[in-house]
Amino acid sequence: MRIPVRVTVIAAAGGIIAGAVTACSAAGPAPASAAEHPRPSATPARPAASASASTAARPAAPAVQVVGAPREVKARGAVLADAATGTVLWSRDSGTERPIGSITKVMTALVVIEAGDLGREIKVPAAVIPYVDKYEGNSAGLHPGDVLTTQQLLEAMLLPSGCDAAYTLATAYGPGMPAFLAKMNATARQLGMLHTYFTSPDGLPYPTEYSTYSTPDDLLTLGLAAMKLPVFRAIVAQPFYQIHKGPGHHAYWWNNSNNLIGTYPGADGIKDGFTDAALHCLLFEATRGSLTLIGDVLGSPATGVASGAQAAAKVLNWGFSLPRTRPG
Repeated sequence: MRIPVRVTVIAAAGGIIAGAVTACSAAGPAPASAAEHPRPSATPARPAASASASTAARPAAPAVQVVGAPREVKARGAVLADAATGTVLWSRDSGTERPIGSITKVMTALVVIEAGDLGREIKVPAAVIPYVDKYEGNSAGLHPGDVLTTQQLLEAMLLPSGCDAAYTLATAYGPGMPAFLAKMNATARQLGMLHTYFTSPDGLPYPTEYSTYSTPDDLLTLGLAAMKLPVFRAIVAQPFYQIHKGPGHHAYWWNNSNNLIGTYPGADGIKDGFTDAALHCLLFEATRGSLTLIGDVLGSPATGVASGAQAAAKVLNWGFSLPRTRPG
């Protein structure tokens, strides 16, 4: 279960300074190798399904020159790319399937946003309470019987990582959980995420800790696709979201559990995650000047609650320190 605590992650010339961070659940083992791969030549990520297959345009050159690799990154799997070109700059064991925790909610959001009707009003079902309690999941504190819009439920799912919001959206947009999970897995296949599978809309560990899984490479593909959606980008960049009490619903205040937002200069997304098996995970994006970097770190050890954010910041610090190949 996630324990809401706030982190401060500050980029420095030679590393980061970290304070308290958000956590969820406990730690557990996950198999991994530590094969690191600096990418001196352009290695485009898999294109999103919407990309035209008829135009075989040559990928644009990366905005940076790769020199060395990030140091002291303890994540078991990771990848970093130039978001504008999809060029992978560095990776570690990026093809290994691993549990991903609440990063799962990025796919849930993608399926819902692409379905549309974000003003649709949805009643929070009573079943969200026993569902969250059973798996000790994160909760946005939704009140059964409240009527909220899809947009508001997306905020509740992506910012405080509410499993109650994910459950509500999935059952409404399936309709029903089995139908929604089928849509999530179909979307993964359409995006070319061939080493990804979902058994929940939120990353909760059922039927087992390893049932929902992905790879750093596949999550890079997912992050690139999700960040193309203006609604999604706007949500994950916010430090918090507030709903005043109104007809049919209570008042809510949701803080962003992504500890890079508001603390790491230029961070504009995306989603964190943690389970016993997944350990600390973070799908992230940050922009400085004309350079936007996107990537993820999976399986950062639970040596402290800030380990996922620290790993991401170290990878980003390295990426932004690379020599630029074009102005900006």
